[in-house]
Amino acid sequence: MSDETNRITRLEEMLAHQAKTIEELSDQLTEQWKIVEQMRAKLDRLTERFLSLEEQSLEAPGITRPPHY
Repeated sequence: MSDETNRITRLEEMLAHQAKTIEELSDQLTEQWKIVEQMRAKLDRLTERFLSLEEQSLEAPGITRPPHY
């Protein structure tokens, strides 16, 4: 094989490796994005729950003195 053929073969191998790496990174990014979205939804639900509980605690009757005082 000539030097040009070897060079082209090496470049093609490098390109194939880089394409595979890019695809793997894209897949990982997609998975991470799904996890972030799930965590965001969970945080939203917890925030709503917290605010609801906070509202309920504000509506609680005030502390009164027991009848024996």
